[in-house]
Amino acid sequence: MNFIESHKIEFKLEWKDNWLKTICAFANTDGGKLYIGIKDDGTITGIDDHKSLLEVLPNKINNRLGILTKVSAKKIEGKHIIEVSVNKTFAPVSFEGKFYKRSGSNTIELNGSNLTNFLLKKYGKTWDDIAVEEFKLNEINTETIDRFKMLAQERVPAVSQEKDLRSLLEKLNLYEGKYLKRAAILLFGKDPQKYFIQSHSKIGKFLSDSELLTSDIVEGNLFEQLDKLIDILRTKYLKSYISYKGLQRIETLEYPYEAVREAIINALIHRDYSDTTVLQIRVYDDKIIFSNGATLSPEVPIEKFKKNHISKPFNPIIANIFYKAGFVESWGKGTNNIMDDCLKMGLPEPEYLYELKAVQVIFRKVKHKNVPKNATVDDTISDSVNIVDEPLNEPLNEPLNEPLQKMLEVIEKDPYIIKNDLAVKIGISRASVTRNLAKLKELNYIKREGSDKTGRWVIIKNKSGDK
Repeated sequence: MNFIESHKIEFKLEWKDNWLKTICAFANTDGGKLYIGIKDDGTITGIDDHKSLLEVLPNKINNRLGILTKVSAKKIEGKHIIEVSVNKTFAPVSFEGKFYKRSGSNTIELNGSNLTNFLLKKYGKTWDDIAVEEFKLNEINTETIDRFKMLAQERVPAVSQEKDLRSLLEKLNLYEGKYLKRAAILLFGKDPQKYFIQSHSKIGKFLSDSELLTSDIVEGNLFEQLDKLIDILRTKYLKSYISYKGLQRIETLEYPYEAVREAIINALIHRDYSDTTVLQIRVYDDKIIFSNGATLSPEVPIEKFKKNHISKPFNPIIANIFYKAGFVESWGKGTNNIMDDCLKMGLPEPEYLYELKAVQVIFRKVKHKNVPKNATVDDTISDSVNIVDEPLNEPLNEPLNEPLQKMLEVIEKDPYIIKNDLAVKIGISRASVTRNLAKLKELNYIKREGSDKTGRWVIIKNKSGDK
């Protein structure tokens, strides 16, 4: 016998009814054995009342916890001890109205999001699979639905062609009977924060860990948050450097765009929305940190993030919708893609940390010999390229490519069109719309009058370049 306490072994000198917590924890975790008559250090002390415990304990455990255990007496080193063998249960077990689990050699009480997730898992449910009676169909953002249908054309053409809203949401497994699920609120709701106040995200520019320079709070459904987070990062928080290869002008974000996008998507999908920790993006001069509250699957601990691993999304319904939209793959490659993108750009491998129930993804910068002080550059650009750190809003006399021409035509017909509608009409992502609008403004084809919500676009010159 191995006289060491562990995840599945606990020692006690004598029986106390309080040890029912430990038996409860074994049942809720992976099973285990409780020994009576052994010190914490494994020293055998024995007990005198082993016969009475053999009679009393099985009934007491059954009456107080509702489970059957095997209670037996053993003789070791000439001393009697009691062994209580506990099997893992499929239904949750409570002791005096509280739930316990094992963590290492400790018995811990579950509460808050830990308790919620434990109970959901025991009953075969995930957080995003729960129905919300108060949420109604008219609270669905139809603009987001239209955008999703456009994005899903390749992977699920039948869904993308569905015209009835309820039928569409039913096909996406977003209904439980007559009620919409939490996933529907987060993915397509007009105001998800009304139901889940913690479901927003934050971006901050930090001079140090304790010195915040500026910050933004991003709200809306998950599709909207993805677009807003990327747009705000690109236009306000991250630098873009300009390079020239011959007459070709190249814009390079200081971190790989696809890796930044992938990190945000992963955080939105895998967040533990029952926890109060929001998605935080902390931007420093030399690094960017993506942090979100998460409960990792035992099959995919943080150590496997840099290796090939199975896909075990915490919110499988949300993950499935993002997959259908073409934003993610279903084979757990996201963390590997982030690593590959950083290495291709000449950056260090990203760091993956899991502390205080939060996943952190850290990108770090390196200096490059062809870049001025405080600049970074894609290592794949040849040494002959002249790297210039300059503003992006200087008009250039460049011909319009086909996407820019198409966008200008749509704006000419509807000066009040919003970005989401542009994305749907042209068949590109909202992030691409933002980049193309910035390019048209840079080339002096359009300008904006009024606010983002109520303003309009003004054509300065048409696609042929005439004023």
